[in-house]
Amino acid sequence: MAQVLEFKLPDLGEGLTEAEIVRWLVAVGDVVAVDQPVVEVETAKAMVEVPCPYGGVVTARYGEEGTELPVGAPLLTVAVGGTGEPGPAPAVEEGAGAAGTAASAESAVSAVSSEYSGNVLVGYGTAGPAARRRRVRQTAPASAPVPAAAPAPTHQGPVPVISPLVRKLARDGGLDLRQVRGSGPEGLILRADVELALATARDHREPAPAPVAPAPSVAPAGERVPLRGVRGAVADKLSRSRTEIPDATCWVDADATELMAARAAMNAAGGPKISLLALLARICVHALARFPELNSTVDTAAREIVRLPDVHLGFAAQTPRGLVVPVVKDAGRRTAESLTEEFGRLTEAARQSALTPADLTGGTFTLNNYGVFGVDGSTPIINHPEAAMLGVGRIIPKPWVHRGELAVRQVVQLSLTFDHRVCDGGTAGGFLRYVADCVEQPAVLLRTV
Repeated sequence: MAQVLEFKLPDLGEGLTEAEIVRWLVAVGDVVAVDQPVVEVETAKAMVEVPCPYGGVVTARYGEEGTELPVGAPLLTVAVGGTGEPGPAPAVEEGAGAAGTAASAESAVSAVSSEYSGNVLVGYGTAGPAARRRRVRQTAPASAPVPAAAPAPTHQGPVPVISPLVRKLARDGGLDLRQVRGSGPEGLILRADVELALATARDHREPAPAPVAPAPSVAPAGERVPLRGVRGAVADKLSRSRTEIPDATCWVDADATELMAARAAMNAAGGPKISLLALLARICVHALARFPELNSTVDTAAREIVRLPDVHLGFAAQTPRGLVVPVVKDAGRRTAESLTEEFGRLTEAARQSALTPADLTGGTFTLNNYGVFGVDGSTPIINHPEAAMLGVGRIIPKPWVHRGELAVRQVVQLSLTFDHRVCDGGTAGGFLRYVADCVEQPAVLLRTV
């Protein structure tokens, strides 16, 4: 017996509770394979392709593109058949509903379901994007869809169509389904067969007269942009940070000439190139070892400050989808080469919208290089629930007193925004001054135990 199975939006991990449908990858009437991606959704963390754990024929979809669904809400239903030999699929009357669709799908999907087995959903959590982004497409059978104009035998008996949507599509287009040869299992007529037949029929008709352009409508008062997806997540996090965290900011100008010279010397020696962001990250890690109060979080329920043992360093990255903060795990145990490599990997993944939820969570301290936007200073908003963020402005030539004489030096403004609950100004100032000293004299790092 054919069985209609409901596939619900799964838990995508990292505490996410909802997702927005960005793009459907299948239509009603399509044949899908086990673990084939069926929909692309956007969570507050990343863009994810969701694979279906069932193989069969799609009988219904729930939610239009742009709709937000909670975890556990139905995504689609799939008609899955038995393991016996398929027989002719009975016709489905209009309005038969999901139950009638399931019954009529029995023989049509038996050939499909016998080819696949298992219903384990893969590709979620922190296992990485490979399984999640693997795209499996059901290959077309040897017999390609034949348009209505092509010679084809008239169906004797019920027309092999499962989906009411396919029937409606044909009826609206004035297409006789008895003249369409299906490309699905046992001649099942799929949506693609009907669309091809309708397109071929249109090509043989006379072109319709151009429509008269409608009168221009009145422009709306303003554009409304929904706060959802990444933009909505950023808004919620920044609002929560401003609401919960009593933050304060201190800043200092630093002479980065020696740091830039040290980087140039390291890269001139051969081997992997070292990024400036990696050197700043190394400085942050050493500073946090001396001032661990800033690598912490506040447990508001217990009224406790939790000092964290490891540094997982987030860094702000601007992408076409908005601001994201990828996290370099165990930054304190990485070399400058390893940090450069990981920054590069995460930045490229951010540009390709390929970051996983695991890449965007777990940070304990954030480094924000807003100098890439051509600005000197800023007052960063703390990335809740962290306790501090270091901001780095652009490095530009400026007049500077160096060794008692006025000189042109490479100067950068550093700013630290911190949670005043975890420390006072003395600790924050000590951290920022140590960072500035390391920028001005990179040899200071050599004295760090």
